Amino acid sequence: MAGEAKVAEVKKLTVAETATAAAAATPAPAPAPAPAQAKKLIDEGATQARVAMEKGMEQATKTAEGMFKAANEAVEFGRGNLEAVAKAAQTWTVGVQDLSRQSFAVMQGLTDQALENAKALAAVKSLKEAADLQAAFARSALERTVSETARLQEAAFRLAEQAAAPLTARATLAFETFGRPIAA
Repeated sequence: MAGEAKVAEVKKLTVAETATAAAAATPAPAPAPAPAQAKKLIDEGATQARVAMEKGMEQATKTAEGMFKAANEAVEFGRGNLEAVAKAAQTWTVGVQDLSRQSFAVMQGLTDQALENAKALAAVKSLKEAADLQAAFARSALERTVSETARLQEAAFRLAEQAAAPLTARATLAFETFGRPIAA
C-alpha cells in the first residue's frame, strides 16, 4: 500500500504542476475599465461617428446639389437648342415659300414676255423684221433672267443667313459655356 500511496501522491503533484503551468501560460485578463472610463470611450466614439456622418451627409448634399444644377442647366440648354431649331425651321419655311413665289413671278413674267414676242412675230411683214424682233426679245429675256436670277440668289443667301442665325448663336453659346475648363 505504501506503493499505491506513492503513486497517488505523484499523480496529485503532476496534476497540480500541470494546472500551475496552464495558469502561468494563460495571460491574465486585462483589468476591466472603470465605468467612467468606459462611458468616456463610448461618448468619444459616438461623437466621432456623428461628426463623420455629418461630413459625409454634407458632401453627399453638395454633390447632389451640383448634379441637380448641372442637370437643370443641361435641360435649359437643350430647351434653348430646340427653340433655336424651331425658329430656324420656321424662318427657312417662310423664306422658301417667299422664294417660290418670287420664282413663280419671274417665270410668269418671262412667259408673258414670250407670248408678247409670239404675237409680235405673227404681225411682222418681213423676215428681217422678224429676226430683229426675235433678237431684241431674246436679249431682253436674257437680261431679265440674269437680273432676276441674281436677285433670287441674293434673297436665297439672305434666307440662309437668317435661318442659320439662331443655330449659329446656340453654337457660339455652347462653345462659350462648355469650352471653358471644368474647374472654372
